[in-house]
Amino acid sequence: MSVKVIDFWAPWCPPCKMMNPIIEELEEELKGKVEFVKYNVDEEQEAAQKYGVMSIPTYVIEKDGKEVARTTGARSKEEFKSWVEDQL
Repeated sequence: MSVKVIDFWAPWCPPCKMMNPIIEELEEELKGKVEFVKYNVDEEQEAAQKYGVMSIPTYVIEKDGKEVARTTGARSKEEFKSWVEDQL
């Protein structure tokens, strides 16, 4: 089973900057269970449009290629990790 967390962000976005270290830590902690993918919405507008991203940061979880969860905004590490693990 393939689980992917897609992170839609931009370098000028303060909540995105706040989430970056959290995402990096979880990438290590969940290695082998979850793949993390980042899309800079300024550079990859087609991806943002495809997913209907209206605000950032937006996080989409895909399981076997299908969207199963979505959230926007900054979260604590514990809250975000729990949200991801609920989809495993």
